[in-house]
Amino acid sequence: MRFHFQLCSKILFLCVGMLCAINGWGADNVKDLQREQRNLQKQLEKTNKLLKNTKSNEKATLNKLQLLNKDISVRKKLITTMNNEIEALDVEMNTINKKQAVLQHNLDSVRRDYAKLIRISHHTRMQLSPLLFVLSSNSFLQFYRRMRYLKQFALYEQTRIEQIESIKAELAIQNQILQEDKRSRKTTLQQKKREQENLTRSEKKHQSMLKELQKQSKKLASQQQKQQKQIEALNKKIETLIAKQVTATAKETLSSEHQKLAKDFVSNKGKLPMPVANGVIIGQFGIHKHPLYPTVTLNNRGIFIQAPANSEVCSVFDGEVTSCFIVNKVYAIIVQHGNYRTVYTGISKPYIKTKDKVKARQKIGKIYFDAEADNKCELQFQVWKDREIQNPSIWLAKQ
Repeated sequence: MRFHFQLCSKILFLCVGMLCAINGWGADNVKDLQREQRNLQKQLEKTNKLLKNTKSNEKATLNKLQLLNKDISVRKKLITTMNNEIEALDVEMNTINKKQAVLQHNLDSVRRDYAKLIRISHHTRMQLSPLLFVLSSNSFLQFYRRMRYLKQFALYEQTRIEQIESIKAELAIQNQILQEDKRSRKTTLQQKKREQENLTRSEKKHQSMLKELQKQSKKLASQQQKQQKQIEALNKKIETLIAKQVTATAKETLSSEHQKLAKDFVSNKGKLPMPVANGVIIGQFGIHKHPLYPTVTLNNRGIFIQAPANSEVCSVFDGEVTSCFIVNKVYAIIVQHGNYRTVYTGISKPYIKTKDKVKARQKIGKIYFDAEADNKCELQFQVWKDREIQNPSIWLAKQ
């Protein structure tokens, strides 16, 4: 009986433990997806706020088109995440149903075993009381064995009661989790339906705006060429300045302070803060198609971040300002972090000057407000390692 009891107990708790681990993994997966949804919702809120801050919600502009592109992109990601959450909830609910079936089977088995035990106990007590059973022993050894048997019998009975209560409690917990998952699934389905409707509206608005802007293609193409030349001239100056700085320090060995700074900067890759609060990345690093002209490609040397009016730009890490210059009414600031540099362009009013030491998250200037470009406030952010341009997105913390 003792061996049977120990074996059943081990099998029971191994099954429950394994199913708890599976259930825990599913719950973590759902929580990750819900966290991602909240982040995407925040991005949508920021984008919609920027759309409201434009000159006119009716007039089509390239700036609005870019913001709508961002809005559509984020909404598609949000819907995909919601689909993934619904699938994860389905998997989790299926796992819980299987777990409940296993628990119910074990509960039925333990209850049958316990009922049998009660019948045996009742029959034994009807035949002979425990005290008489012990006192009627023929020898001390038999007395000891009978005492030990009664003790093990009582322990076995108590353990079965505890197992029944434990399984019933676990079944209640799993049922509660199942009901919560059902409510979450229903809520997510409703949210998904709303987001699909919002996506449809955004796409229709985008198509309408695209057609309207295409009518102004000659005028916009001329403006685009002018802006692109200004960006290229600015990037050329940045590249030239950084090349001179790198060349000037190439003959010298980086000081231990600069080496430590560079090491710390690298260790924070993927953790750096956004250079402007409430900013939305509307232009990614690298080669991309123009939002209005599919045949035209843009080679972005940094990322372009739009932010609300009067936003302030912050240094993403400790460092030293090596350049602060003005081009076409806006300032550009270069901050050195050992052999790494961050560049901030699109500033109307700098708060610092060359050779100033700055700390991470320190405000270094106010973002430029362009009333002529649909009230756009846009910062270009770059990251360099010596003379090699980097993708800033992989350095910043995930939004």
